[in-house]
Formats: sequence, structure tokens, C-alpha cells
Amino acid sequence: MNIIKNRYLYFAISLLVIIPGLIFMGIHWAQNPAEGPLPLGIDFTGGSLLEVQFASGIQPAIADVKAIYNDFSTAAQPIKDPIVQPLGTDSISIRSKAMDDATKAKIVAAMETKFGSKTTILNFTSVSAAVGKEVAQAATGAVALAAFAILAYIWFAFRSIQHAFRYGTAAVIAMLHDVLVVVGVEAILGVVLGWQADSLFLTALLTVIGFSVHDTIVVFDRIRENLGIYRRVDFETVVNHSVVQTLDRSINTQLTVMFTLFALALFGGESIRHFVIILLVGVFSGTYSSIFNASPILVVWENREWKNWFKRGEKGEVAA
Repeated sequence: MNIIKNRYLYFAISLLVIIPGLIFMGIHWAQNPAEGPLPLGIDFTGGSLLEVQFASGIQPAIADVKAIYNDFSTAAQPIKDPIVQPLGTDSISIRSKAMDDATKAKIVAAMETKFGSKTTILNFTSVSAAVGKEVAQAATGAVALAAFAILAYIWFAFRSIQHAFRYGTAAVIAMLHDVLVVVGVEAILGVVLGWQADSLFLTALLTVIGFSVHDTIVVFDRIRENLGIYRRVDFETVVNHSVVQTLDRSINTQLTVMFTLFALALFGGESIRHFVIILLVGVFSGTYSSIFNASPILVVWENREWKNWFKRGEKGEVAA
């Protein structure tokens, strides 16, 4: 099985997945310059989250809930047009600009009057804009620190073989591939489903980084072992043999995780579905990148193939 032979096909597939996400990120950034490429939740921008349950088991119309918020929106507390999402069959989640306890009490009372049902507050959380900005900066720093730490660790761990720096760089590129896939999917779902990136999204993203690098290191470690065994075999053959050797292990391990996440996505409830789906996408992307991106990057680098990328076109032009 020659997996490495089709490396440029794998790179093209990655681009086909990443580019739509980048387009959606650009669209959102153009429409919401203050937020950036992703629709951000109150954890990053500041605001209030109100989750309520209705005793009668009703599911109020989203437009009616928004109308109540619009009635209480003022210049001091601009809570107009909140984001309303259902939680099960009798509960809703409402995200808006920050509001105080007095306004919250008025809104809950208005809901009880409007929908004729006793309302239970499941959760009420407020985050200031300043705190949200600090969280966003910390999130960016966490991803950057993770990338640097991975690069340094792999470089040190593979110091006994030639070009150890390449292994760390390839792992970071594969990791960034997974970050772009996850962030792109989040941007698309933000437009399609109105989802917002919150602290759980950040948790999922950092978890995906860990999964991605873990699987990549397993493949790289097998390459290191085989380079010592097959000293007279060319590098591409050794890499392909190493990937094939670890293929079953990689797929079986990740499938176990993905089956669990898939079950949680179906039956785990609305409150964690966003988190689970992002994890599911990230784990799948991490499995793909560790097999079809990270190791092929080593081969491209070893062969310095970029020197010949445009030569065929030049020869064709001369012949014509």
C-alpha cells in the first residue's frame, strides 16, 4: 500500500475543506469587524446568558422571546435582538448584551405572563466586556504557546536523527491544519445555525490540538525507529512503511473516540452538542492530518520537491 505516493491529492483535499471555512470567516469578519473571523459568545465579548425552563412543557416561539427582550432594551442596556436557541422541548437559551438582575427579573416575569407558564431559571451568567477581551487574548496565547511547546518538544525528542527540526515543523503544520478545519467549521455553523464560539469551543480546540499531535508523534516515532533499521532504503519508502505500520492503530484508536462522541452528539443533550460536534470534527481532522499530511510533508521536504513544482509547465511552454 503506497499511501505517500498520492500526497498532493491529500493536500488538495485539505485545501478543499479549509478554503470554504476561510471564506465564511472572511465574510463574518467583514460584517462584524469588532468580533473578527468567528461569531463570539459572551465569554469573549461580554454579555448575559439566560437559560429558562417552562413548567407547562411549552416551547415558545423565538420571535416572541426576542420581542420581550426588545421591549426591555434601553440605551443603557441594549439587549435588543438576542440569540435564542432551544434546549430540549421545554427550555431555551438566550444570549444578549449584558443586563442586570432587575432587567432579568422583568424579562422572566414578562415570559410568564406572555406564555402562561411558571418559569424556572436554569442559569444566568453575565460577563463584562473587559473580562471577555482578556479571555479572547488568553485563548490566542494558549494556542500559540501550544504550537511553540509542541515544536520545541518534538525537536528535542527527535534530536538523535537528522533534521529533527523538520519533524516538529511538520507536526505544527498538521496541527494548524486541524485548527483551521475546526475554526472554519465553527464559522460555517455560526452562519448556518447561529452558533457562537465560547469557552467550551476553546476547550474543544485545545483538546483537538492534543489529539492531533499525539497521533502524529506515534507515526513519527515509528519513522525514527525504521530509519535505524532500514538504513539503505530511501526516505520515502521508509516513511510510507511507517505510516502503513501505524495505520490500524491510528484508525482504531480514533474510531473509538469518534463513536463515543457521535453517541454524545445524538443523545447527550442540546447543552453539550456544540462542544461534542466540534470535538468530533477535530478528532476526524486530526486523524487525517497525522496520516495524510504530516508524514507526506516530511517527504516533500526531504526531496525538496518545491524546486520542480513549476518546471513541467515551463517545459510544456518551450515545447509548444
